[in-house]
This record gives sequence, structure tokens and C-alpha cells, in this order.
Amino acid sequence: MSAAPEPEESRIDALLAEARSGLTRLTPRQAAEAQRAGALLVDIRYAALRERDGTIPGALVVERNELEWRLDPTCPHRAPEATGPDVRVVVVCNEGYASSLAARSLHALGLAHATDLAGGFQAWRAADLPVAAPD
Repeated sequence: MSAAPEPEESRIDALLAEARSGLTRLTPRQAAEAQRAGALLVDIRYAALRERDGTIPGALVVERNELEWRLDPTCPHRAPEATGPDVRVVVVCNEGYASSLAARSLHALGLAHATDLAGGFQAWRAADLPVAAPD
């Protein structure tokens, strides 16, 4: 009897690997340093997670389904912080998966300095970086 074949990589795993290949992902401490230097941290977690865990002080909250419209500097619905293609954006999700895909989407909009936080908000919190309590 032969062994079962190894499962192939899932399509989402391949897409995630491709997305990450074009990013210089940041550790929590690097993201905090980038924020201090003027980078825009963008929290794309949905409301229930922010209400449960809190937020990163100073981060712009833009839920994932609005991200491209709010960060595209050419869009009339952009956030005031979306000042141009040179803005440095660090996308934060809960654990660092959706943020990689989101950061690559921002690259497609011309935000070449977009990246994400490896490990997401959970890694930020585990690194004992500042967290604002939920309202």
C-alpha cells in the first residue's frame, strides 16, 4: 500500500505567500518605531475584535471592506491621512494574515510603502506595546 499523497498547498496559502513576497513585514517594535517616525498604522479589524481587545493608540481604524476607498489618495472618499503615494502605511489585522493581502492591495493602488504588522494586533499586545482599552 502506498502512502497518501501530500496535500498540495491551498490556493489561499499560495496567494498569501505571493503577497508577502513583495512586503517588508514589520515586527511589533518596528511598527511602533515606524508610527513614531510618522507611518500611518491602519487597523482593519472588525468592530467586535476592537471592542474585545482594544486598539493601538493613534491607529486609523478602517474596516477591511472600506480600506481601498479610504486609503487611495485619488479617491474622493479617502481618509484625510491618505495624503499621497508616498505615505508609509502599516496595516494591522488580528493575527497578521488579512493584513498581508490588504497591504498588497494597497500596492496595487500605488502605495508602494504599504506593509503589514507580522502577527497583527495579537503580536503587538504580546510585545507589551500600548493598547487603548475598549470604549
